[in-house]
Amino acid sequence: MTEKEKMLAGELYDCGDPELMELWHKGKNLARAYNQLDYADKAGQRRILEALLGSCGENLQITAPFFVDYGCFIHFGNNCEVNMNCVFLDCNEIRLGDNTLIGPGVHVYTVFHPLRAEERFHVHRSGGFPFAIGLTAPVSIGNGVWIGGNCTIMPGVSIGDNVTIGAGSMVTKSLPSNVLALGSPCRVVREL
Repeated sequence: MTEKEKMLAGELYDCGDPELMELWHKGKNLARAYNQLDYADKAGQRRILEALLGSCGENLQITAPFFVDYGCFIHFGNNCEVNMNCVFLDCNEIRLGDNTLIGPGVHVYTVFHPLRAEERFHVHRSGGFPFAIGLTAPVSIGNGVWIGGNCTIMPGVSIGDNVTIGAGSMVTKSLPSNVLALGSPCRVVREL
């Protein structure tokens, strides 16, 4: 099993693996190019997003700056908007449904590390930097979701359809469809 396959399967994997580092550099370079484009250059934005993302539906609007780990494991539905300063750590799949709005400063994480300090690092076979050992879990965000500014979505979370998440929330557990949820940790406060 390759390190990429381990990563996507949620198993311990080597973050410094050459195949993963190549994908990581590609994602970082494409995100940098996107962030430096003129805001009016919609064709250029689309061209870069199609190269960066795993898939991007129609009418996708991402306001720069936008930050990713790889980019290629992020999948957007149609009519999605992502405001500025969002971070998507896509060491596993991040899937967003149609008509989803992401507020400014939202972070979506799919990666985490072992709890025991002695298990977090190792020196890669090529020597040099002691790369972290990672674990991952995918994130799924349904259709018609609005995530308020400065929210954090943790690994393994699934958010149902038509959910509104209040600004500043820390989403640590999955949320059902048709609810308003907020807080740290995020909890359902009422049905919509």
